[in-house]
Amino acid sequence: MKWPNHGGQPEAIKQLLCMNDEKQLLDFSANLNPLGPPTWLEEALTNSYETIRRYPDPAYSTSSAMVADHEEIEPDKVSLTNGGAEAIFLVAKYFEQGKALIVHPTFLEYERACKHYHIDVEDIFYEQANDFKLPVETILAKLKNKNVLFLCRPNNPSGTVIPEEDIKVLLEEGKKTGTYVVVDEAFVDFLPASIPGLTSWLAAYPNLILLRSLTKMYTIPGLRIGYIMADTAIINVLKEEQIPWSINALVNAIVPKLLEDSRFVEQTRDWLQEQSNYIYRTLKQLNFYFSDSNVNFYLLRDNIQPKRTEALFYFLVENGILTRHTHNFKGLRGEFLRTAIRSKEENEQLLAALQKWREMS
Repeated sequence: MKWPNHGGQPEAIKQLLCMNDEKQLLDFSANLNPLGPPTWLEEALTNSYETIRRYPDPAYSTSSAMVADHEEIEPDKVSLTNGGAEAIFLVAKYFEQGKALIVHPTFLEYERACKHYHIDVEDIFYEQANDFKLPVETILAKLKNKNVLFLCRPNNPSGTVIPEEDIKVLLEEGKKTGTYVVVDEAFVDFLPASIPGLTSWLAAYPNLILLRSLTKMYTIPGLRIGYIMADTAIINVLKEEQIPWSINALVNAIVPKLLEDSRFVEQTRDWLQEQSNYIYRTLKQLNFYFSDSNVNFYLLRDNIQPKRTEALFYFLVENGILTRHTHNFKGLRGEFLRTAIRSKEENEQLLAALQKWREMS
């Protein structure tokens, strides 16, 4: 079966499974913030309508300056992108025809971008039996002949966070071997304040490249907003490679407003802590495995029937719930489901379905 490569595609799943188009599915397959978009966004977009009549500033000066101020770095260390996908592909272009390490399971676009730019990729795998621990020693042994290492922190699909000390060891070794470390922080805003991002490390590590996305936190995947943070020399090269006017005028107009809304992020973190505690406590009672996630999604598997994940997927669909299959995440072999954390009412429906599955097993 040809499964979709991304979550958030309920219509494609319906067609794949020959389901009635009218059947309603709660979409737990897309790891977006159910609290968004912010209530003010529709009016802000309407008020920015006139901007579409003019070409945007090709340097996106105001938005770039706001990002830099928000991240407390110099503006010449920031480049806005058309979502996280463009950020990934621009960075891959920087290492064209080079050699890369990718640690799996992880976001599919790193490998896709590397293939596009003829980068030779070597795969390494998280220690699945050890709560998806990063295999630091294995990576260190392979850095010498590699141009770039791709990491995702928090990782998609597990939601786990690589410890800072592990990142530091890799960056230090990368300085010696001439290896860059790309860290995708697309979900960093969901992390509790006690787990900061790595922006402050840029000054000490010119071989660190950070990728960000505003899509997930603010639930605006259709607007495509991301950015890259790196040493000025890297940013200058990436801007030369970027397609002119990659960022549209509406996006350019609302980036500052999104970054100013710190209260929305705080509300999201409060919601996430409450709901994740409730969900994980219930999953433990029902004897389900869940990854040690710190964000708004996690990997799920039945501890009692670990080989029946695909049957569980179909069962949940029949009960009106769509999760994300993991057939095309390397190393997972479809043995887990990636499940988002959604509203309280929706989470209760998921847990009720899992309770029903448990009673039938």
